[in-house]
Amino acid sequence: MSSASTVAGPPAQTGSTFAAIVRLYPFAKPAMPRIYLGMVSALLAGVVALLIPQVLRSLVDGPLQSGDSAQIWPAFWLVLGLGALEAIMIALRRWFVLTPGTHIEARLRNALYDTLQHLPVSFHDRWPSGQLLSRAVSDLNLIRRWISFGLVLLVVNVITIVIGFIFLVNISWMLGVLFTVCSIPLWIYGYLFEKKYSVVARRSQDQSGDLATTVEESVHGIRVLKAFGRGTHALNNFANQADELRGTEIEKAKAIAGIWLWLLLVPDVTFALCLLGGVWLAVQGQLTVGELVAFFATATVLRFPVESIGFLLSMTFDTRTAADRFFEVMDSPNTITDPQHPQTIAHPEGRLVFTNVHFRYADSPAHVPDLINGVDLTLEPGETMAVVGLTGSGKSTLTALTTRLYDVTGGSITVDGVDIRDLSLENLRSHLAMAFEDATLFSASVRDNVMLGRPDGTDAELEEALNIAQAGFVHELPAGLDTVVGEEGLSLSGGQRQRLALARAVAARPSVLVLDDPLSALDVDTEALVEAALRTVLASTTALIVAHRPSTVMLADRVALLEAGRVTAVGKHSDLLASSAHYRFVISSLEDEQAREERSRADETDDHS
Repeated sequence: MSSASTVAGPPAQTGSTFAAIVRLYPFAKPAMPRIYLGMVSALLAGVVALLIPQVLRSLVDGPLQSGDSAQIWPAFWLVLGLGALEAIMIALRRWFVLTPGTHIEARLRNALYDTLQHLPVSFHDRWPSGQLLSRAVSDLNLIRRWISFGLVLLVVNVITIVIGFIFLVNISWMLGVLFTVCSIPLWIYGYLFEKKYSVVARRSQDQSGDLATTVEESVHGIRVLKAFGRGTHALNNFANQADELRGTEIEKAKAIAGIWLWLLLVPDVTFALCLLGGVWLAVQGQLTVGELVAFFATATVLRFPVESIGFLLSMTFDTRTAADRFFEVMDSPNTITDPQHPQTIAHPEGRLVFTNVHFRYADSPAHVPDLINGVDLTLEPGETMAVVGLTGSGKSTLTALTTRLYDVTGGSITVDGVDIRDLSLENLRSHLAMAFEDATLFSASVRDNVMLGRPDGTDAELEEALNIAQAGFVHELPAGLDTVVGEEGLSLSGGQRQRLALARAVAARPSVLVLDDPLSALDVDTEALVEAALRTVLASTTALIVAHRPSTVMLADRVALLEAGRVTAVGKHSDLLASSAHYRFVISSLEDEQAREERSRADETDDHS
């Protein structure tokens, strides 16, 4: 199993941190009034904290110096009141910002999920699921914590530092200037820190997404890993990726440790220099003892805002990376969209026509021929058309074009005379339904899975679809139709999943039914029962069936032979057997493959007996 690879995208941020983060504003706008109130509350708490040293200044230079004890109690109560007010403001700040942050995260996550639902299949082909999962969970959680906590404190602490510097200069302009000059290295290092940390933070979050992809692949593929005894290989692969992430996290930690060194060292050096200068000024009579006490009390109040800049900056740069990763998905172009003025099909009949249809992937080299290379095919209402061909001839791709999972790159596909690109996606997919060879179910009840395309369907329609798909086994499940089938339906066998997926397509009651070899996991007897039941559905429904078994071909009114993306012959099965050597070769290959499957199942039965 290969390791997950990081998706294509900018390896490092190219815009400013402000420009990246300000894009979050539309999602945060409804919550901003409370965020602003939280900032005001936090700022008032900071200002109140800065007022306490001024009271101490008056206390030291007044009652304590004169010995008037009667004046000490008013100062005591004033300091106590200011302390209580500061605590109240801090509590209000938390109350204001806590709930809005969760609402912002919910809006971001809903928008991301909605975008993922609408992006074309080609996008999901390129992006590892772990990368998308890490963006939807850890990145958005980081953005929420920064808006609720980091943003508020960063803005408030910067303003508090400015106000505090004004207080310091007001107490002693010489000590204030000294304090300010000694703080300059912090701002210089902070600027350099951003450039270094942003690159490392992006690499760390991308590697976390890769690691999540590896875990998900291992969990989903646990049967394969166990069957081939490759658990140790998977573990080594995971350990190597984890070590790589660990190295990046250590690099991040070193960068953060570097700025913390400056944030702790510079204030201590500044305090020492200001203490020497303050004592000298006091000896010279240019500074009172109260002013000296107030200066250092104010500087002490400023210590947390100054020291917090380090982790607030790292949190901000992590958030900038998270925002970039979020908008990489949100900005992904969606090439499969509804037309500006969609048409409708007033009386659906199910006539499906392929006219000179071409398809190639956008990243295919120029010298590689189109995967679908000029297909012309007409299915009349109620007709069943089987598509056969060797592996790689383009059968599954042709079926995927009918519901615009991919868009044709040339030619057109029409349903009842309307180009499918002129229909809204919802309207198109209400007329067509698909069942895939790889039957995917959701972690929901049997009922919800089968009625996915027809949520308003009746119980009678549900039972009819189950009967056609020979899925009566559901009534033997622990909770019957209400049994939750588990993640991707892996609690069921492959044949059971395929039958439920077929029932889902039938229950949708489409005018065109597209089946991409939906019976491959069924044994011969069950397949025969399903095919017999399907004939009742196919009698009134247009059907395009990818056939990998001769028995499936027998369901069709006509057969289309696909070679290298082209339809080279169309006709009845018997006519093609007589006229096409390649068709005879394909059918012979299908018969050999079916015989091997039957022998394999027989061997498994003998082993169990």
